[in-house]
Amino acid sequence: MLSAGKYHTLTVARISDHGLYLADDEGCEVLLPNRFISLADKVGDTKEVFVYHDSEDRLVASTERPLATVGEVALLRTVDKNIHGAFLDWGLKAKHLFVPNRNQKTPMRIGESYLVYLYEDSRTSRAVGTARLNSYISNSSIALAVGERVSILVAMRLEAGYRVVVNNAHWGMIYTNQLFRPVVLGEKTEGWVAKITEDSRIDISLQQGGYDGIRACADELLALLASAGGMLPLGDASSPADIAAATRMSKKVFKRAAGHLLKTGRVELTPQGIKLLK
Repeated sequence: MLSAGKYHTLTVARISDHGLYLADDEGCEVLLPNRFISLADKVGDTKEVFVYHDSEDRLVASTERPLATVGEVALLRTVDKNIHGAFLDWGLKAKHLFVPNRNQKTPMRIGESYLVYLYEDSRTSRAVGTARLNSYISNSSIALAVGERVSILVAMRLEAGYRVVVNNAHWGMIYTNQLFRPVVLGEKTEGWVAKITEDSRIDISLQQGGYDGIRACADELLALLASAGGMLPLGDASSPADIAAATRMSKKVFKRAAGHLLKTGRVELTPQGIKLLK
């Protein structure tokens, strides 16, 4: 069944003057306008498209990729308002995301960015946003394991580090002393669950732990050495700040990665630093 705010893989059912009519397995059709098609498109082709309601409340398809879909959190900028609510830029040129007044914690201001969760409105079936996240983001029941890879969104800056949304479902934390590369508010990236406390706090690391993490960092270090001409002026005496600036790794992780490469005979340590062996 076609639903708004989500991606669908559909089949070209027919071609019209207005574009392609795409159909799902149940025969439900939606228009993909001419601006998103090419002369090579033909009946029977399959296309992944994003489906949403246009300004006339009709379902329409697009090949544009929005900043978030239904079930996801994003940091979006307010671009317009009316008496009913605010409109946020979610990456579609023809349509902004509507956030009703009832879904705003404080009145949204044009030009400001807000953390919102996208859901399908039960009355209109449209994709809408809400800044009232507690109904959707919670740590009351955590289905995660330490070491698990997760998707994260950098939500807000706190004194101890950054609060993040984990898998669009939970709150997590990246502490400042665990950050070895810059992050920005609204950034979506991957991380690993470092710790889950008894009071349901989730600590997140941007670096994978365990042996798999060491191998991944060793591969990154090899790539850095290759791009630097085979030598990096880093070693045991290097400061954590210098190592983080050059590699985006902690000194502990760097030493483990370098140790792995030493054991496998791919690098050597010299007075000038770590050297890639041919």
